[in-house]
Amino acid sequence: MEVTLLLLDKASPSESDHELLDPFVSLAEFSVSPPGGFRDHPHRGFESVTYMLQGGIIYQDFNGHKGTIHEGDVQWVTAGRGIIHSEMPDEEVNNGIQLWINLSSSDKMIKPKNKVISSTGIPRAEKDGAEVKVIAGDSMGVQSPFYTKTPIMFLDFTLEPRAHTHQTIPESWTAFAYVIQGDEGVFSSSDSSTVKAHNVVVFGTGDGVSVWNTSSSRPLRFLLIAGEPIGEPVVQHGPFVMNSQAEIDMTIGDYRNAKNGFEMAKYWRSE
Repeated sequence: MEVTLLLLDKASPSESDHELLDPFVSLAEFSVSPPGGFRDHPHRGFESVTYMLQGGIIYQDFNGHKGTIHEGDVQWVTAGRGIIHSEMPDEEVNNGIQLWINLSSSDKMIKPKNKVISSTGIPRAEKDGAEVKVIAGDSMGVQSPFYTKTPIMFLDFTLEPRAHTHQTIPESWTAFAYVIQGDEGVFSSSDSSTVKAHNVVVFGTGDGVSVWNTSSSRPLRFLLIAGEPIGEPVVQHGPFVMNSQAEIDMTIGDYRNAKNGFEMAKYWRSE
């Protein structure tokens, strides 16, 4: 099992890191095969987006949700006040992206939710050699029907060789791109250096991002992700994302004592 951690998912992420990438907590590209997997584990205080690039993940949680997220599908989990779930490999090779998005202090203890969007249900648009899948937000006149608690956009772009695209982003939002495929993408400025696959580009302030695929033969595929900053303190401890150490301590106590959202921890085990 391999997991590449790309943003803030560190043992002790600094306050300045969280401020820089607010409202995002972490981005991970994972590759998992049997008998590996992510067995029963808890979460609280944020939302996660799992986007499958290859294979599938079998999901179960203590609220009765169960199913397989296949290639091209998206699963959006609002952990809220507490959830325990498992994510296990469906095929021999299973690759995907998982993004953690912070929740505001007023939403951290909301009821958990789980929504799966099938590949065929994701809106798409295409223009001048640029194709986009609109998982959240809007692009090329197409809008995702999915509502996100923390306002974000999550766009999967593919640019044909020599193609170019421009995406409008609210000026106050945090924005970054993650390159999935292609080593000759240029982001925001025509005289910038190219960005290779499996790298993150974090953008400064501005109301949009321009991207060129300078390759003459290979497509460029990247995720463009942006969100409205929350502007609150962030304390992360493993699977919990709260506003203070006291809230982290309370969350650990709630999980150990199976209360305040973790009541099913006493009884539930995944199959």
